[in-house]
Amino acid sequence: MWNFNYVIPTLLVLVVFMGYYYGLPRIPISINRYFVKLVAIEFVVMATDIVSTWACINYEILPIWLIYLLNEAYFVTFFFRAFMFFLFTATILKSSASTDPLKCMISHIPAIILSLVVISTPWTYWFFYIDGTGYHSGKLYNLLYTLFVAYMTGAFILILKHRVKVRRRREFVSVIWYNAILLIGIFVRYAFPKYLLMDTFCLLALIVIYLSFVNPDFFLEPRTWIFNSRALREYIGEINNKKKFTVLELVIDNYFDLRDLYGARQMNQGIDLIGSYLEETFKNVMIFYDRDGRFSILSENDFDYVSIYSSIKEIFKHRWNTDDAELYLDVRGAIIHFGDRRISLENVISILSSGYDSAAKSDGDELIVMSSDEQIKITETSEIKKILKYSIEHDQVKVFLQPIINSKSGKLEGAEALARLVDINGNIIRPDLFIPIAEKNGMINQLGNIVFEKTCKFIRDTNVDAMGLSWINVNLSPIQFMRSDIADRLVSYIKEYHIKPESIHLEITEEAMVDEALLMKQMESLMAKGFSFALDDYGKGYSNIARLKKCPFINIKLDMSIVWDYCSKPDVLIPNVVETLQKLGFSITAEGIENEQMAKSMTDIGVTFLQGYHFSRPIPMEEFVKIYSK
Repeated sequence: MWNFNYVIPTLLVLVVFMGYYYGLPRIPISINRYFVKLVAIEFVVMATDIVSTWACINYEILPIWLIYLLNEAYFVTFFFRAFMFFLFTATILKSSASTDPLKCMISHIPAIILSLVVISTPWTYWFFYIDGTGYHSGKLYNLLYTLFVAYMTGAFILILKHRVKVRRRREFVSVIWYNAILLIGIFVRYAFPKYLLMDTFCLLALIVIYLSFVNPDFFLEPRTWIFNSRALREYIGEINNKKKFTVLELVIDNYFDLRDLYGARQMNQGIDLIGSYLEETFKNVMIFYDRDGRFSILSENDFDYVSIYSSIKEIFKHRWNTDDAELYLDVRGAIIHFGDRRISLENVISILSSGYDSAAKSDGDELIVMSSDEQIKITETSEIKKILKYSIEHDQVKVFLQPIINSKSGKLEGAEALARLVDINGNIIRPDLFIPIAEKNGMINQLGNIVFEKTCKFIRDTNVDAMGLSWINVNLSPIQFMRSDIADRLVSYIKEYHIKPESIHLEITEEAMVDEALLMKQMESLMAKGFSFALDDYGKGYSNIARLKKCPFINIKLDMSIVWDYCSKPDVLIPNVVETLQKLGFSITAEGIENEQMAKSMTDIGVTFLQGYHFSRPIPMEEFVKIYSK
């Protein structure tokens, strides 16, 4: 006799679960669509399990064809439930088993074959049969367990193969956990077939899936049922490079100032009102609230975004009435078209972020239209960010050296260490492209440490004296220079590689001279450790002779712009500046020397050192050693 004590409560829980889940908004992405199907097929499996089992118990009073039909319905849905769990796992892992039509069809085949076996069973008795004593298992019945285990095995193979595609560790654990629950469930069913326990284990797996992946609360704003930034990312990830789409971005003008003025509670109510207006007014588009007073209206079809923006602007001319206040708000907008070229999801998000920034900075009522060229530029910047991050994390930052030549002897005396990045095609990325990015996202500290450490290692491992190399300049960015632990950090490398601090000169730009008190404090701390300083890019920033007198520089590097200017149109200013600096005790380096005439002109006015493409471009350390060791 079969036991219904577990399956009926399980079915009731599933019904409540379905009612709650189906009642909430869901973004139309594959993982949600598959989950809806999975829950529906689980309901059918449970219902047919109960009804077919009841029919088998009461076989004497029911037509035999009805008992066959109910059992066939149960077993067929049982097989396709196993397939749907496998397909759901493939979807989470972004495996081609869920996206490639051929692979998806192949994965259907085991369930289809066994379904045909079940459907033919009234004539073949292969899977089960009904006789005068009731229901009996057929000789192929155990293929039910084999099929389920096969799909679960396939799921675990996909987990091992595609585990890197799961962004969050919690989600990776959840994928393993719900598949393990299903595997345990099939073994429990095999051991205790009369207790109808398999459905309970499947419900537990659905609950894990819900809590980990498809809970609508993950994708909705907590104050209203507007889709949030995570929903925006997931939805774009689903349609990106498959469909053309357009995003109209809206930014509340001076959002943070208004939040302080009106208060957080009133502004939150205002956001709810705006979101409700957008959803009620624009029916055939997707509405997202992307935090901090920013909305995105996304459409996969052509729509008159100019008219839509105008109507939105008109609404914002009126006040928004909340429970406790009247809000007077304005909005700025940007429009971005996607789909003409392939682009990664991360780059799409970067373009959207840039669009918000452009809209926020715009003046008046004009709608900002982001051109393809602007998108390409943002994409390139985003790619450089990824290369920079990867290079730092995987020790792929290259250090090149550019020689610094004594103007009188014409021989090598020093060098400048310069960071270089290499893209996947082996092309060198210019420092003017990645240095500003590193300074903006905080990676400049790690980048500077890498360059300094590799310079220390080069000095230790190379016979620099034989090359005539007395020192190497290493740049310190203003952000590095502001760190209170900069002296201790640099000294730790000096000690690790057993070199003298005098062999490295620290270059700082004029930007670091804005805060004179901090400048002097940091320089004195580093000088106490044995370091010397060179001032980079002199002539294009804040410094003057009076301020230089206070700072313990040993070398002043003339910016290439004033060197080029003097060489193309000589005057008395630069010679007088050089003479004055020398009288104050500074050595002088002229940057940007590109030909013999420039070298001669700078030498004639008394410049101490020369640096530029005339002598050498920055070159890899290995190549530098080969050239200057001869």
